Amino acid sequence: MIQERLNRFRKNMREAGIDWYLVPTSDYHDSEYVSEFFMARNYFSGFTGSAGTLVVGQEEAALFTDGRYFIQAEKELAGSGIRLMKAGEKDVPTLKEYLDFSIKEGQNLGFDGRVVKADDAKAYVEIVNKKKGETIWNRDIAGEVWEGRPALVHHPVFVLEDAYSGEDALSKIARVREKMKEEGADMHILTALDDIAWLLNLRGADVACCPVVLAYAVITMDKTLLFGEGNTGGTEGWTAKVRQYLRENKVTLLPYDDFYRFVPRIQEKKVLLCGGRISYRLLKELPAGVTLIDRPNPTALMKAVKNPTEMENLRKAHLMDGIAVTRFMYWLKKNVGKIPMTELSAAAHLESLRRQEEHFIEPSFETICAYGANGAIVHYSAAAGSCAQIRPEGLLMVDSGGHYLEGTTDITRTFVLGDVTREMKEHFTLVLRAMLNLKSTRFLHGCRGVNLDIRAREVFWERGLDYKHGTGHGVGYLLNVHEGPNSFRWRLMPDYQDNAVLEEGMVTTDEPGIYIEGSHGVRIENELLCRKGESNENGQFMYFEDLTCVPIDLEGVEVSLLEEKDKERLNAYHREVYEKLSPYFEGEELDWLKKAVREVG
Repeated sequence: MIQERLNRFRKNMREAGIDWYLVPTSDYHDSEYVSEFFMARNYFSGFTGSAGTLVVGQEEAALFTDGRYFIQAEKELAGSGIRLMKAGEKDVPTLKEYLDFSIKEGQNLGFDGRVVKADDAKAYVEIVNKKKGETIWNRDIAGEVWEGRPALVHHPVFVLEDAYSGEDALSKIARVREKMKEEGADMHILTALDDIAWLLNLRGADVACCPVVLAYAVITMDKTLLFGEGNTGGTEGWTAKVRQYLRENKVTLLPYDDFYRFVPRIQEKKVLLCGGRISYRLLKELPAGVTLIDRPNPTALMKAVKNPTEMENLRKAHLMDGIAVTRFMYWLKKNVGKIPMTELSAAAHLESLRRQEEHFIEPSFETICAYGANGAIVHYSAAAGSCAQIRPEGLLMVDSGGHYLEGTTDITRTFVLGDVTREMKEHFTLVLRAMLNLKSTRFLHGCRGVNLDIRAREVFWERGLDYKHGTGHGVGYLLNVHEGPNSFRWRLMPDYQDNAVLEEGMVTTDEPGIYIEGSHGVRIENELLCRKGESNENGQFMYFEDLTCVPIDLEGVEVSLLEEKDKERLNAYHREVYEKLSPYFEGEELDWLKKAVREVG
C-alpha cells in the first residue's frame, strides 16, 4: 500500500519536474501536533510518530526521526522501501547533509512552502542553488495524490475567562506592542497557534489534544487582526458571544483563507516575526520593501512565565489530576489479573476517571499505555487489534495528561504488576533517583535547562547509560503540552528554541527514563514549577515546586540502591502527596493510599 502511494507520488513529481520532495510533520503554523488534514507524512510513509520528515526521491525514500521513535519507526517502515534515518546517531547524516549528498547537479527539490519553516527552507534553497537546480516551493504534491484526504475544519471557539487566564487580552496586546516598540517594529505577525490562543485568551479544538484555534494574527500599533473565520468562508465556531468579546478587545475577525491575500498588500515597513516559526511561503509573499526584524515571538516567553493566577490554578488542576491518576493506580493494582485488561482498555479507564473531575476538557495528548516490551518504545501508541493484554507480571508504563480550565497536566508513572526481574528494579530505582535529583536542585537565577540536565543524567552517565530524549519540556496553560522556550536538555538544540533562562512561573517536566528493547521501559515524570527562593549577596536562588501529586510505585524500588538523600526526598514527596490527596479518599482506598506512600527506610 505504501509503495503504491509512493509510486503515484513520484508520478506527479515527474510531471512537475521535481526530483526530490520533502514531506515534513507540520501544518501551516509550525505545530508539533497536527490535525488529520496535515498528516501527509503518515499517509505516505506509514510512520505514525509525532515527529519526522519524509524525503521522496525518484529511486529512493528516507524517513528522518528522533530517538523517541527509533523502535516504532523500524516496525512501521518495514516493507515500505523507506530507509530509516536515526537522527543524532553516529554516522547518520542530518536532513540537510542528506539532501546535499543526494541532490545531483541540475536536480530540483520540491516542497509545500506553507508547511516548511522559512529558516529550514532557506538552507534547502542554498543546497539546490549550489547544484544549479530549482526549488519548487509552491507545489503540494501530497495534496494532489492523497485520496480521501480529511477536511480542514474549524471547531467551536471559547473564551478563557480572566479568572483562569489571570490577564485580559488588551493587557497582553499592550505588552506585545511595548516589545514591538523596543524592536522598532510597525507590525508583528503571529502564526504559532498557541501564541495566538494565549494572546487573545481564546481556546478551541482544531487540533486533537491541543486546545487551539486555526488562525493567524497581525498586530500593529493600532489594530489587531485575527484571520480565523471558517476555512472555506463559513462562520461555524465563532458564536455571537465570542464575536462580541473580540469587538470589546478591539480585535477584527477576518476569514482564515484571506491571510495570504493580505500579506502581499502589507504597507508597514518594519515587520517583527520569527524566522524559526513562520512558513517559507509567508516569507516569500512579503512585499520587497518590508524590513524583517527576525526575533523570537515575544509571546513565547510571556506565555511560558505563568502569572500568580495561573500558578494557583495549576495547583488545583494537578490536584484534580492527581486524584484521578491515583485512583487509576488503585484500580490497576486491585484488578490486574482478575478482569480482562488491555493497554487500550486501561487507558480508557484512566480517561474516564479524569472526566469525573470538574473542569476536565480533554486529554492533553494520546495516552501512552505501554505494557512489557512496548514500554521500550518511548512514545508508544497502542492500536486496536494489536495492543497487549496486561497480565499480573512485569511493568506497565503510563504517560498521560489532561486539559482543565485550570491548566494542563503531563505525568508518567511506571507500575509494577507482579514479578519483575532484578534488572527491572535496578532500572526503576535508577530512574527514580535521576528524577529526584533534578527536582531537588537549588540554583542561581540565570541557569538554563542545559545547565541543570546533568542533575538527572549523572546517575546514568556514571554507568555508561543514557536515554534518547530530553529530560523535560515546558508545558502550556490549557495549551500545548510541549511548550518552549524552557526545557531540560544535555546539549543545545537551536531548532527547538527551548534554551531560555529558567524564570519563576515556568513549568517544566522532569522525566528521565530507561528503555531496553524487547524487554521493558521505565519512565517517571513530574511537572515542576520554577520558584524564587532565597536572595542574598550571591544572587537570586531558585528552586522547583512539585505540581504533580501521585505516588511513586514503591514495589519497583530497590531500597538498597538508594542513598540517604534519595530516601529523604522520596519520603518528603510522599508526605506531600498524602497531605494533598488523603481528604479525597476514604475506606479501602484511603487504607491503600497510606500503604502506597509508606516511609522508605
